[in-house]
Amino acid sequence: MTELGKHYYLLRLSFLGFRFQGWQQQPGVKSIEGMVQKTLGFVLPGRSVKLLGAGRTDARVSANHFAAQLLLKGKPLAGLPEFVEEMNRNLPADILLESAIPVAKDFNAIRDSNSKTYRYYFCFGSKPHPYCAPFLGYFPGPLDLERMIDGAALFIGTHNFKGFIAQPSPATLLIREIISCEVRHNTALTASFFPKNTYYLEITGPGFGRYQVRLMMAALVALGRGEVDEEALRDALLNGISPPVKRIAPASGLHLTDVQMDLSM
Repeated sequence: MTELGKHYYLLRLSFLGFRFQGWQQQPGVKSIEGMVQKTLGFVLPGRSVKLLGAGRTDARVSANHFAAQLLLKGKPLAGLPEFVEEMNRNLPADILLESAIPVAKDFNAIRDSNSKTYRYYFCFGSKPHPYCAPFLGYFPGPLDLERMIDGAALFIGTHNFKGFIAQPSPATLLIREIISCEVRHNTALTASFFPKNTYYLEITGPGFGRYQVRLMMAALVALGRGEVDEEALRDALLNGISPPVKRIAPASGLHLTDVQMDLSM
């Protein structure tokens, strides 16, 4: 297809979010979207381009296989592998464009996102090496992992997550579904400077509210410390109240590991 008009592509990106204020472009701060938009302007000079991310990420949150929709006016991209290669030559080292594929004009990166999977990587006990800061959340002292594993299962299903969403508005969707939720020993993300034992909370659902995964993680840490019990979590999920947890888990341990898309249109 070589005619002028509008052309649509699905971009898959991975990024380390530690030095960025999240995906969404904002004035006066560094964002992933802003950096990708700037690079598109360099690689495709004079072209009209528009990006639509499949969602937002918090400041310092990282992602694998993040999905974004590119709307390009004028001629279509001449060669997708060459475009990907040229973008990666000009993007900073902490952002990678994995792929670009054409999609139908009716495709919408937000609407056609079926589910998202997050992992919250963490360690506890003695303070880890500072190099761990961009990748792991750290929780001082002991944690009862068995209680956290049992507690994670309580989130599975459809519940009222009002107590686990920061500053919900009247339009915020509070009744949400969690497809899977479990705490695992980490062998997926490793480095020589990591502690001997690290872990992650993996959660999959159709969508998440502001800070939801980090607040869920904080509740499980409180459970592992004996600060709350399972009944308090059940009550929070049933009645839409906040559990008695005073903290939010640090952002840098959170990684969006996949966005499952419906490309059938």
